[in-house]
Amino acid sequence: MEAIKIVHLKKRFDDRLITKDVNLDIPKNQMTVIIGRSGEGKSILLKQIVGLIKPTSGSIIIDGIDITALPEDELDLVYKRMGYVFQFAALLDSLNVLENIGITLFENGVSRKEIIPIVKEKLRLVNLSEDTLYKYPSELSGGMKKRVGLARTLVTSPEIILYDEPTTGLDPITAHVIHDLMYDMQKRLNLTSVVISHDVEIFKYADNVALLHNGKIEYFGSAKTVWESDNPYIYQFIRGLTQGPIQTEIVHEKDKF
Repeated sequence: MEAIKIVHLKKRFDDRLITKDVNLDIPKNQMTVIIGRSGEGKSILLKQIVGLIKPTSGSIIIDGIDITALPEDELDLVYKRMGYVFQFAALLDSLNVLENIGITLFENGVSRKEIIPIVKEKLRLVNLSEDTLYKYPSELSGGMKKRVGLARTLVTSPEIILYDEPTTGLDPITAHVIHDLMYDMQKRLNLTSVVISHDVEIFKYADNVALLHNGKIEYFGSAKTVWESDNPYIYQFIRGLTQGPIQTEIVHEKDKF
């Protein structure tokens, strides 16, 4: 069963059609990674799913409900079930970790006394100690900022989490730690995770891989078999062939990696 079904989705900015005709079924309680080269519109697609950008046409169906047709008040109820992890964590520099993670609760009138234990619990989930509670973003490493961003997303107990390039700007070791954490969260909390990434290491953690090319999904399949795929778009992306046209011939077995 799919958690998110995208049907003939299009997004136009002035005279540019970025999302050209996306059709994609994202399975429930699994991790699906959407890959593609820079400039293909991956983040724009993600922002349409989470409601930050309104599509020009097409449908985004979440648990059987087409959210593109919902009035604003009903749409808010759907989005409360979703969490969005920004590419660079998007922490507010003037707020400490407690305030950054609990910002939604503060805005909804929850008392500071009630918020502190909730935030501490979320910090434990992302493997951060309570010592970070009153630190400011400028005092955190890149990896710690990513974890705080994830903890903030978990505060609302979402069923679906969308990640926009979660390991951008991180060294390989820290990126590996973040991937481990995402995988652990997805399995422990039985989440549906949608990840925009160009980092092929994510294949080790994902259930499914979708490739976006020229505004369309050109491949969808199991992450376990993606390395053996003879799909020309996947072959080009993994091999890093950035010059020339897509190669359409099927490679011989001995040439596969």
